[in-house]
Order: sequence, then structure tokens, then C-alpha cells
Amino acid sequence: QVQLVESGGGLVQAGGSLRLSCAASGRTFSTDAMGWFRQPPGKERGLVAAIGWSGGSTIYADSVKGRFTISRDNAKNTVYLQMNSLKPEDTAVYYCAAGRRLAIPSTTPGDYAYWGQGTQVTVSS
Repeated sequence: QVQLVESGGGLVQAGGSLRLSCAASGRTFSTDAMGWFRQPPGKERGLVAAIGWSGGSTIYADSVKGRFTISRDNAKNTVYLQMNSLKPEDTAVYYCAAGRRLAIPSTTPGDYAYWGQGTQVTVSS
């Protein structure tokens, strides 16, 4: 059974940093894209960042460019999201996603076959 388990969320003041991790088990994702999406209260889920199978291709939402960095360690079957200069508008539930036969990163949630349960990130002003 495939599982994606997120960790690293929490409460942080504006301007602070957090590092999210997503550990996958049940199959290897070394040939698939992985990503982070977020869903603020009362809003739809949207892309934060995604990374291709080798780590050489990344995409970011405009709102996080220059502040967030996605990376992956295929040996550990894990994807990370380093979040710096956090703002109150970054408050959301953050979800890890992994593709199946999806080598390049996609902005579309429907392109990802596997999802984690989510981790809450709250940024206070």
C-alpha cells in the first residue's frame, strides 16, 4: 500500500522558516514527479511547487518563487519543501503528491495519483 506521510508543519511567525518533508513508502517514486499543493481555508487546492523525477526540472507558483525551494532525495524516496520568508497568506494545509508514470512536474492536481493526508502550516502576523 502506497503511503505519503508529511511532516514539519506547524505555527511560525511571519518572516520565519519551515521545512516540510514527505516520505513515501509502498513503491519507489524515483521515476515520477512529486509535488506540494496547498489549500487555504475556504479555497481550492493549488500548486505550490513540483519537481521532476531527476530533480532537474522544477515549477513554482508565482506567489512562492524566490521564497520556497523544492528538492528530493530518491535514495530516501522523500521530497522536501523549504519555506523561507513566510507570510500569513501562506497559511494552509500542505499536501504532498506523487505521480504515476508522470516524469515531469505538472501544475494539475489530477495528474498526481497519490496524496498525503496533509500538514497544517500557520503563519502568524
